[in-house]
Amino acid sequence: MQLNNYDTVYFLGIGGIGMSALARWFNQQGMFVAGYDRTPTPLTSELEKEGIQIHFEDDIKLIPSQVETNKTLFVYTPAIPKNHKEFNYLKGKGYTILKRSEVLGLITKSHKTIAVAGTHGKTTTSSLITHILKVAGVNMVAFLGGVTTNYASNLISEGTANEETIVVAEADEFDRSFLKLFPDIAVITSVDPDHLDIYGNHQEVIKSFTDFTHQINKGGLLVKHESIRAIENEMDGVKVNTYGMSRGQFFASTITTEGGFFEFNLVGFASEIKKIKLGVPGFHNMENAIAATIVAKHLGVDDASIKKALASFAGVKRRFEFVIKNDDLIFIDDYAHHPTEITAFLSSLRAMYPGKKITAVFQPHLYSRTRDFADGFSKSLSAADEVLLMDIYPAREEPIPGVSSDMLFDKIESNVKIRCTKNNVVEKLEDLDIEVIATIGAGDIDTCVQPIKQLLLNRNKRA
Repeated sequence: MQLNNYDTVYFLGIGGIGMSALARWFNQQGMFVAGYDRTPTPLTSELEKEGIQIHFEDDIKLIPSQVETNKTLFVYTPAIPKNHKEFNYLKGKGYTILKRSEVLGLITKSHKTIAVAGTHGKTTTSSLITHILKVAGVNMVAFLGGVTTNYASNLISEGTANEETIVVAEADEFDRSFLKLFPDIAVITSVDPDHLDIYGNHQEVIKSFTDFTHQINKGGLLVKHESIRAIENEMDGVKVNTYGMSRGQFFASTITTEGGFFEFNLVGFASEIKKIKLGVPGFHNMENAIAATIVAKHLGVDDASIKKALASFAGVKRRFEFVIKNDDLIFIDDYAHHPTEITAFLSSLRAMYPGKKITAVFQPHLYSRTRDFADGFSKSLSAADEVLLMDIYPAREEPIPGVSSDMLFDKIESNVKIRCTKNNVVEKLEDLDIEVIATIGAGDIDTCVQPIKQLLLNRNKRA
């Protein structure tokens, strides 16, 4: 299949973070782009401003006429339900409808590709690589799984697209999507158990990541976190580099911190890269920066450009994103939705604000994930002094009998724990004395950020 055979692209689920990056790409190539999504969001509003037609009702009459008269590429997200009218209509007409991962595979096929995988850390790491390459003026395009603060987009490019353009792609393990990619450079940040509704058990997760490494092109590079022992450190025809905060071939030394923002030397190259300043806080982001630096050096980027980029990197929306930051009050929003991520996030918060009371507002994501990691969630959330626990965000899933947020609530050991809903979380916060507060989760908890922010700012005015 050749993408240049098409002049129109129609997306089912166009507002998804990965889908919208593809929509932007095709729109920039001058193709007619349109699509459906379930609800309007700030991201769909941005796409509409860019000239992309979107509707929010599942109705075949709303499919633009060009879609069925032009040479159209149809793309869908696996989150589309089986009874979706438009999906079944298009399928019934005999159209081939590709998954997002298949289309990304077609785009990357003819380009040198950097694919960043991992059960967590992949969005920030791929965004860091992208920012370094852009600062260094390297011809590239990046399809990211988050909106970068530096560029306010999930599609970033530098230079004019041609056969020399390097593609940076976030390689998603959900539904084994990343097995559609054949990268020249691959990064694996973590292989923790996740998406067990798809994989069944942790061994299958590891097998899928191992299969992904076998798709790295000969002469390529694998950059993997040193803790990933299940994937070998030696591969036939592929160079393997390991990294970590204090272990691996590449690691940080002479670490200093000010308010949670790190400065460190990077050991492992012929000469140390000294006094790297990182523009985002958190221990995990230092590791992400090390992985990104290994990739950039492999591509020939100089140390000065790398240091400039790491210092100026402003992060990714909903990844350790400061909503309020002053001497009296800190409010951070974060996408963490796995126990390992929550542990890393709260431990970084504790290190940044020692002695301060930490209040966590958490929305579990998926019934299956809540069931599979109930004890882990309870333990990780217990690191906060106060926990407000919302109902489960179902996303693509139907309810599972007996699975609810109460499974976590009973085992949380924080001094204060409160059950709440999206509708009454602001009311529940009114009686609490807030010092450091974090909203955590991958569902629609982000819609609570502005109401909570307004509550806190109004309270500050009254004080």
